[in-house]
Amino acid sequence: MSFSVVRRFAFAASLGGLPLVAFAQDKPAARIPAVEVVATKVPEAPHDVPASIEVISGQDLRARGATTLRDALSLAAGINIASGGDAGPASAVPEMWGLREFDAFLLVVDGTPWGGAFNPAISTLSLRDVERIEVLRGPAPVAFGATSFVGVIHVVHKAAAETAKYFSASGGNYGSASLGADFALPFLAKWSSRLSADFDKQGFKDDRTAFTRGHALWRASKTDGDKRLWLTADLNILAQDPASPHPREGAALSTSTPLDANYNPSGAYVDETRFFVSGGFERPAIGGAAWSGMASYTHSAQSQFRGFLTDISNAADNATGFKEEIDINDFYADTHLAWPAKSNVRWLAGADLLMAGGEGKGATFAYTAPLAASSAPSVNEPAHLNLDSGSDRMFFGAYASAEWTPSSRFTLSAGARANMTSESRGEGESVTHSRLSGQVGAIWSLVQQGENHLKAFGSFRSTFKPAAFDFSLAENEGVLEPETSTSVEVGLKGRAFNGAADFEASFFNMDMDNMVTSRVVNNLPSLANGGKTRFKGFELAADLRLTGSNFVRASYSSHDSKFGDYLYSFDGATNTQLSGKRFEMSASKLWSAGWSHAPDAGFIGNASINYVGDRFMNKRNTAPVPGYSTVDAGIGFRMARVEYRIDARNLGNRRDVVAESEFGDAQYYRMTAMTVKAGVAIKY
Repeated sequence: MSFSVVRRFAFAASLGGLPLVAFAQDKPAARIPAVEVVATKVPEAPHDVPASIEVISGQDLRARGATTLRDALSLAAGINIASGGDAGPASAVPEMWGLREFDAFLLVVDGTPWGGAFNPAISTLSLRDVERIEVLRGPAPVAFGATSFVGVIHVVHKAAAETAKYFSASGGNYGSASLGADFALPFLAKWSSRLSADFDKQGFKDDRTAFTRGHALWRASKTDGDKRLWLTADLNILAQDPASPHPREGAALSTSTPLDANYNPSGAYVDETRFFVSGGFERPAIGGAAWSGMASYTHSAQSQFRGFLTDISNAADNATGFKEEIDINDFYADTHLAWPAKSNVRWLAGADLLMAGGEGKGATFAYTAPLAASSAPSVNEPAHLNLDSGSDRMFFGAYASAEWTPSSRFTLSAGARANMTSESRGEGESVTHSRLSGQVGAIWSLVQQGENHLKAFGSFRSTFKPAAFDFSLAENEGVLEPETSTSVEVGLKGRAFNGAADFEASFFNMDMDNMVTSRVVNNLPSLANGGKTRFKGFELAADLRLTGSNFVRASYSSHDSKFGDYLYSFDGATNTQLSGKRFEMSASKLWSAGWSHAPDAGFIGNASINYVGDRFMNKRNTAPVPGYSTVDAGIGFRMARVEYRIDARNLGNRRDVVAESEFGDAQYYRMTAMTVKAGVAIKY
């Protein structure tokens, strides 16, 4: 860490009134048993599954003061998360396996796809009262079917039976503040109930950019022997003042637009009210099987009024805006039976249904934005919403998997899923697809001495995914062809020092066809099928839990993401062959290193560094950008029931390009400026 960075952090820490985020909640203690359900739908240790899986415990998140998805996964192997993006400053755009697309991964919260059959609802994700985060890199063609290509992020909150009570408050630069509480809540007899509630206000250095979010999560459960019932409800009210992406001219970002310029009309907003409710059961069934079932319903009401610069000049009508109201309803249900191992074989079979319907109504308008962004353009919101887009989607799958363990050192697993998907658009077009997806994998214990081991694994996965739908107000592109992929992964998983040290190394290769790509039509976003793409790479991660509540972790990834036979029209007429070009915004190298010290009482601290390698901003690879590093750090003090802490992100105040806009043509979001938060958490 350079002296200038240290000096910057020391100055930030001295500002008593600055940001606060506090989570003094659990004992950091020794390594906890890692559990994952994202790959197989039943609890398994990550080192027993032939796929790249990482489990991040809630106590590790709190030790690092993580409150956003970027913070939480900053030390995860092969993952690079850009905060913000087109969905607003509360959202994020992840990159996994070298692919940065908003809908290429699946976000799951407590077993439910968060965002349904459309796009991941990252902006409404809360990491309060989290037990663990499970990360599966690569597709999940059996467990979740036609919803993901490059990975699954599963956020698991604490159980309803948790009784510990917490209160936290924080304050930060740019007018940021937060309040939150978690506590047991009386409910019906024999039921446990827990409520988490929080309010977050986050400001940014970018002009007129901020968000406020109110959130409440209620969980209830009843356990009677080997039977369990549970209920969950989640309410999220989000109000965002969006930022503007920075336009590119030729091979570099424009120098005619200020760093933190905001070209949105005055009063711009990207708001959402989201209500979610779910329920489920677990009970024994015939043949000794464990039978589980769940169902959920979500309603999302979204509204936005915003605009993007379309002409880098002070000419009249140099910006295009739109207003849109979107209503989405989605339903998810899953039921499955898991049989205990018999004759060294364990079976699982089930089916799930994901249905969603959404309609957007809006209007577009032209307006004039001062290029110097000296004032906010005053624009009357369109009263007549004359454009519309809508989609009704259904994903159904029947799946089965088996694990055969002929010896204590070797396990062979396989699974298949029969998928049926259908989609109809507002204009009456309807398309149905029936396809198989599946996977086969093996894991072999090369060395086994108690907890210590070295295992080799390999897997083959094949899946498909219906094309994304983005509620665009541009000319309707019709129902696109589904994307398909096949992937191969091989690697090693190891554990040493009686479980204090873990490592995982893997090689992957994924070939995709009909990949959906964004474009701009008449200054509005649209989607189109592309050709073939290939993603391959190497990923390595290792961590060590030392004495004295110290934890260190490091990761390294090398990604080679390129277009295959891929024709793309840049001018709407002429096709350009992109074969051999690197995929835009895909980093060639990623590495991270971090340390945290979180004893039960006394001084606490954390520090981490992330490196993102060189990228190209465009498909033609004519606009390169160099790599960059960011540094985060925090200090604090713990007592029996109180924790004080200060956390700073992006200490070097880097403002590099991190994500491409799908709304603004050749425009890019920059990394958010340095933030500092100071806070207190109380256990009562």
